Amino acid sequence: MEQSLVIAMVGMLGIGAQWLAWRTGWPAIVLMLAAGFLAGPVFGLFDPEHAFGELLDPMVAIGVALILFEGGLSLDLRELRHAGEAVWRLVILGGPIAWVFGAFAAHSIGGLEWPVAILFAGILVVTGPTVVMPLLRQSSVKSRPAAILKWEAIVNDPIGALFAVVAYEYFRAVTASPGSGLFEVVPPLIFAAILAGVIGYVAAAAIAWAFPRGTVPEFLKVPVLLTAVIVVFVLSNQIEHEAGLVAVTVMGVALANMNVTSLRSIHPFKQNVAVLLISGIFILLSSSLKFEELAYLNWNFGLFLLALLFLVRPATILLSLLGSSVPWNERLFLAWIAPRGIVLVAISGLFALRLEEIGYDGTALIGLSFAVVVVTIVAHGFTIDLVAKLLNLKGSNRPGIIIVGSTPWTISLAMMMKELKAPVMVVDASWQRLALARQNGLPFYHGEILNEATEHNLDLTPYAVLVAATENEAYNALVCNEFAYEIGRDTVFQLGDAVDEDDRHSLPSSIRGRALFESGFGVEDVNERLSRGWVFRKTKLSDEFDFEAARERLPDAAAMLLLLRENGTIRFFTHAARPEPRAGDVIVSFAPPQERTAQDAAAKRERKRSKTAEQGT
Repeated sequence: MEQSLVIAMVGMLGIGAQWLAWRTGWPAIVLMLAAGFLAGPVFGLFDPEHAFGELLDPMVAIGVALILFEGGLSLDLRELRHAGEAVWRLVILGGPIAWVFGAFAAHSIGGLEWPVAILFAGILVVTGPTVVMPLLRQSSVKSRPAAILKWEAIVNDPIGALFAVVAYEYFRAVTASPGSGLFEVVPPLIFAAILAGVIGYVAAAAIAWAFPRGTVPEFLKVPVLLTAVIVVFVLSNQIEHEAGLVAVTVMGVALANMNVTSLRSIHPFKQNVAVLLISGIFILLSSSLKFEELAYLNWNFGLFLLALLFLVRPATILLSLLGSSVPWNERLFLAWIAPRGIVLVAISGLFALRLEEIGYDGTALIGLSFAVVVVTIVAHGFTIDLVAKLLNLKGSNRPGIIIVGSTPWTISLAMMMKELKAPVMVVDASWQRLALARQNGLPFYHGEILNEATEHNLDLTPYAVLVAATENEAYNALVCNEFAYEIGRDTVFQLGDAVDEDDRHSLPSSIRGRALFESGFGVEDVNERLSRGWVFRKTKLSDEFDFEAARERLPDAAAMLLLLRENGTIRFFTHAARPEPRAGDVIVSFAPPQERTAQDAAAKRERKRSKTAEQGT
């Protein structure tokens, strides 16, 4: 009974912290740390070690393996063409440099004994993709430095784990056989890592061969994939401790680059699994903290944290990128941003107990790793915007709109959004149809929006809204359904309204985007009105001139399309939802060409008063 209660509480706290982070914009990992710490050592609501006993260690280990696999599965090697040189330098040169400098700082400044300092410094090489990517999304950093940070975080996760394995195995061998040397321990570990990588690649190749050929039914693909990851992880760990982390990362990256089309259908599920695992593992580890483990957080370790931020990371970046083509402003940006996340804490938790088994005091690692996570996330998370702005690496921070389909109506809409200084991008596979966009100086992308190559050639980060408005309603629905998982179901729109669900000739609303316009205008409707001279109008609201007053100024037939808030947020008027206009908003409407006179407005108000009076009687 206790275990089921603990599982329920862990789920509630983890997902609750993620939801609160979404609502407030605060770093989710800090909120999860606070939730777990309050539930565990502060209020004593539960103790994971007491509840799960020996199962806790393998549970965390398998969770970390699945997180690394999911991260690798989201990476396409074609992205490296923008940041390949820098990433390889940061992995091949930066990893060992960070390990050496970090070990010296942990021992001489942090006061850790050499074996613990060396192992901890190896783990500190990781920079945490689960933290880096959300920071990049909310800060709108330019594409190249963002790509470098993203790839460094993913690739260095298994590298940091491998460094920790090398250190642990060396000290374990020295403890067992005091005469063992470095060259007797390291080559077998490197061979084990290579062998683990081969196992991961072979497993990926087997799945890539089997899935498209129908040897695994659709309903079993996700279970088979998750089981394969766990089997590869456990099997590789039999070769060498934690070699499984290398194997599952290689497996994920290999699968991502084998063009297995059937994997696209499991992307939403794997993302959900990653969120659940990250939430659960972090709550479990933070609630397992003991107050005695926090006793190591003294002024010595405070100085170590400062050295980590201002000496180790800058030296790693500047030495690794010396002589590279990366501009200096990007090098300085990379030298500052290095938040740590769940993998650091999870791997530290795994090795803390194992160090004790070979005679070293590893109890400090869990508390120290949490301190590093909190300090780096707070320091980097709350300064990334400022640093990017000072170094001229800030992209547009106003949410933009992607318009799929180049037609006279969409070009008119794009020109209005450009006039309102909202980022806009017109996408069409026809160069001929894009002539309108080119003639009007609008940003455009020539290509099929559904092609996988688009995500590597078109940076979708600045865009928070998608409008599919081609002349094919089914194609528009397909585009909206495809991007709903990436942009959000509530922010993909198309022309036309969902018809009666009982009509077997209509597309179901579950696969369509939200309908533009409250009236549900379709493609033919807007084109016909455009031919009659209808235009887009913008109206700025104020305390004196509210939404009702703006509506009075427009013709009766005018249709409200969207409102643009002062911070750039875009909200659409649809058949299902109507945003609440307020002072400072700009209303965009689609209206007939004639200007309304003062007499027309007065007559309209009089009609409205008469209608209200009739309803009252």
